[in-house]
Amino acid sequence: VRDLVGREKFIEVYVKCPLHVCATRDLKGIYKKAEQGIIQNFTGISAPYEPPENPDLVIQSDEIEATIAANQVVDLIRRYKII
Repeated sequence: VRDLVGREKFIEVYVKCPLHVCATRDLKGIYKKAEQGIIQNFTGISAPYEPPENPDLVIQSDEIEATIAANQVVDLIRRYKII
């Protein structure tokens, strides 16, 4: 996508989080349904997940607060002079 839209218009942010943490945050029970096979092709459980190769920013969401992560994204957007 970066090549299609141009470097100046594309920023990739990888919000990284262990699968077990995602499951504990799941208020709707979607992960449980995927583990039971009720939901098919669920990324990370019944379908593969491929993390980005060269993201502009990696946010380890199980280690930092959402407001800090949001500020990191805004700072990145400012560095690229998008805002």
